[in-house]
Amino acid sequence: MTAAATPTSPASTTALRNATAAGAVLQLAMVIAGHWVEFIRTNGFAIGGMAISLAAGVLFARAARVPRGRAAGGGAVAGGACALIGIAVSFALGDVPALILVVGTASSAVTGAIGGAVAGGTR
Repeated sequence: MTAAATPTSPASTTALRNATAAGAVLQLAMVIAGHWVEFIRTNGFAIGGMAISLAAGVLFARAARVPRGRAAGGGAVAGGACALIGIAVSFALGDVPALILVVGTASSAVTGAIGGAVAGGTR
């Protein structure tokens, strides 16, 4: 097993941090745009947020180069964490109800895991 394949290796930690940060930036951009543009808020938050979390999972899996199961787990963390950040800001702005903190984060964690699983696996 290589250093990149261990769950707490510096490569995995860096990949998780970078994927979460990239996802959070995109989530925040969507949330801020949606605060001002109703069309984005009503039609884009759910699908857009999950797509961003999916991408965060893919970013993690590609950068970490870990087996598929670990890639799915890291993708779930990256996807869920970046979504939680975006949803918390959206809730603070009054754009979504509190329930979305739970439902949106959970669904985004699942899509992050899917992204990680699809893109993961040592090559």
